[in-house]
Amino acid sequence: MLEDTIAAIATPLGEGGIAIVRVSGCGAISIVDHIFRPVPGGKQLRDRRGYSLGLGWIVDEKGEPVDEVLVSVMRAPKSYTAEDVVEINCHGGILPAVRCLEAVLRSGARLAEPGEFTKRAFINGRIDISQAEAIIDIIRSKTEKGMRIAVKQLEGMLRRRVERLEDLLIGLNSMVEASIDFPEEVGDLDEREARSRGQEVLRELERLLLAGERSRIYQKGIKVVIAGKPNVGKSSLLNALLRKNKAIVTDIPGTTRDIIEDYINVKGIPVHIMDTAGIRETPDIVERIGVERSEEVIREADIILVVLDAGAGLSEEDERVAEMVKGKRVIVLVNKEDLEEKRVTMEEVRNLFPGQAVVRGSVKEEIGLDELESAIEEAVLAGKVETGDEEILVNLRQEESFRRAKYSVESFLKGLEAGVSLDCLAVDLGQALDALGEITGRSLKEDVIDRIFRDYCIGK
Repeated sequence: MLEDTIAAIATPLGEGGIAIVRVSGCGAISIVDHIFRPVPGGKQLRDRRGYSLGLGWIVDEKGEPVDEVLVSVMRAPKSYTAEDVVEINCHGGILPAVRCLEAVLRSGARLAEPGEFTKRAFINGRIDISQAEAIIDIIRSKTEKGMRIAVKQLEGMLRRRVERLEDLLIGLNSMVEASIDFPEEVGDLDEREARSRGQEVLRELERLLLAGERSRIYQKGIKVVIAGKPNVGKSSLLNALLRKNKAIVTDIPGTTRDIIEDYINVKGIPVHIMDTAGIRETPDIVERIGVERSEEVIREADIILVVLDAGAGLSEEDERVAEMVKGKRVIVLVNKEDLEEKRVTMEEVRNLFPGQAVVRGSVKEEIGLDELESAIEEAVLAGKVETGDEEILVNLRQEESFRRAKYSVESFLKGLEAGVSLDCLAVDLGQALDALGEITGRSLKEDVIDRIFRDYCIGK
């Protein structure tokens, strides 16, 4: 497979300024050179140095022009895949890119599999598997914060943290192995030093697991549902957070009868926000269906924004909402605080929603919205990590490896206390090292590697 020269369209199909056909492998330059005709005075690709562009034409099997193109040459190992890479920059649109790709395939390349360019970068040692996974995280980022974290991953931040852990474990394992192999020269294992090193590794693993939990929020986002009785300002709140009028707002109770949803960015966190029908008993069959749907999305939400009406006071409907959201993370917005006459006290709110965050404000006057967004951030992130760890991205596959490494280190420390044999302690340390090796790809099985790159698009 690595001997093959691969090709694919690396840009989305559709109208645009340019489209790019990427070609990688030992035959990339000669294959494209066969179908490239430089403009008068231009050089053939085989005569070009790396990182150069040439203007010319891609031609078909009859020598007829397909498209006028700029062709870039990147020679191994200084390319994305660490192989010879040629990129054909043709005119944007479906047909020019497809016809250029067809010409490349006829010339001797094969169509790349999903993620095969990045997989070759990993196999050729230019990046490790954690950096390869960061590339897909960059592509899928929904906010600036999420992208910044993924870029740090691509720069190798997680790899460096893992390498430090591996160094600590290798040093610890060397102590154990030396006491096994050279007991007369080395003597007994220094249990105090071994315990100290093991505990240091354990603390770092715990920090990384917590940091990963927080950073994934910036990548995947959360689901927030706005709930409350009719006419408390739920739809107005949705519009205010979206900065656009998406939901219909009237003084008539029951205007919203279905789920209205969109995405917002709250302090770097992608938030899937949903406005729901007002919770109440109603004879209207359509509104009743809307209430039932509201109850469904409330059960699935990560956070519930319960809106209360400061002017109307608390009612049985508010109590029904409070009962419905028990056990969930809740932020209470006491709305319409701009009214002169207020009928909701903080004591009443705290009695109805004990232990939950409360924000007082006015959606109409845009009072309290910043505090509400801060409350969402606090509800999602509070207590997740220590300061400084939030820039580490740990996906679910890596988290599982960290957890197995943590279990093995804990087993080592327990064995140390129980006085188990040095051979057993060495096994625990070896298993921890193997688990860490899966994060960078050092000890990852081939079928797992294939599964990782299967999620990529063709051309990446």
